[in-house]
Amino acid sequence: MLKHHILVFSLMLMLVLPFTLSGISQAAMLFLTFEPGARANGMGRAYSAIADDAYSMWWNPGATAFNKDTQIAATHIPWLQGSGIEDIFYEYLGFNHYFYGIGNINAHIIWLDAGTQTQTSSSNVDLGDFHTYEVSGALGYGYEVVPDKIGVGGNFKLLYSYLGPSAGFTEPEGSAFSFAFDAGALFKDVVVDNLNASIVLQNIGPDITYSDKEQADPCPMTFRAGLGYTVFDNPMGRLITTAEMSKILANEDPLYQRLITGWKYFDETIYGVGAEYTYLNLISLRGGYYSDKEGEVEGASFGVGVEYKFSKRYKLGFDFAMVPAGGLTDYNKIFSLGFEF
Repeated sequence: MLKHHILVFSLMLMLVLPFTLSGISQAAMLFLTFEPGARANGMGRAYSAIADDAYSMWWNPGATAFNKDTQIAATHIPWLQGSGIEDIFYEYLGFNHYFYGIGNINAHIIWLDAGTQTQTSSSNVDLGDFHTYEVSGALGYGYEVVPDKIGVGGNFKLLYSYLGPSAGFTEPEGSAFSFAFDAGALFKDVVVDNLNASIVLQNIGPDITYSDKEQADPCPMTFRAGLGYTVFDNPMGRLITTAEMSKILANEDPLYQRLITGWKYFDETIYGVGAEYTYLNLISLRGGYYSDKEGEVEGASFGVGVEYKFSKRYKLGFDFAMVPAGGLTDYNKIFSLGFEF
């Protein structure tokens, strides 16, 4: 059983240390904090104030209120490829649709595949292989409470984590099932024209229990706030700048108290800035800077995107980004597809 505990603990460290949002966070299911979308990642992971696609419900459910088209988006991230760890993959699939007079209804599913592991007994007997994964499915809603000015929204999600099988009659399998909520708002034309502001609270949920309620860990409740400014937007091109901060509010206090006590270690706060230049609504160049000093993930990000419109209604886009990954490898590569109609 001891070897089983060591295996699970080592696996969790492998998943968390290279790219966690919080150096000393006590949270479980940290895959919920991994940011989807190559466009967002290319801009320094600063996206909650400008999100306008099928990633909006993840970044800021309030931003979905302004999405008037039907949108589909998918992201594939081979985590830490080139570091010797070749079987960890992050997948995202999102969808939203606007209903006139009702608002935006949206959904997404996230899958983190941590590969195949070998289980051994306390006497070092090979018990076979098992697969480790985590998954989240969400439904969301966004509505313009002030048309073209203020949008609010929320998500409800179901969570499941499977770290490994039981090691014997006295030890249950390493799995957990839970739920969580997100809430967010987007404010347009704040103080000056073309300046957006966002405020988001993600992963509001009960503690997560794998086997022992006495050792339950908090859900990674995360606060985000951002600004986005459109410098210019004309038929020839568009330039957007953005900035964002985020902080995991996770400790041993009751959920409602973490909104205050979760700020105790303020140096865990994450910062990101970025910019995007789009030429003729055809090709976009992106850059940014991401700083998580406690998690030791810091550096420049880069990205490119191309989009093609056809039949005057449909738009297909492809995005690619490289973002700092921490100590095991220099960059993670992120691939995204989007479709709008």
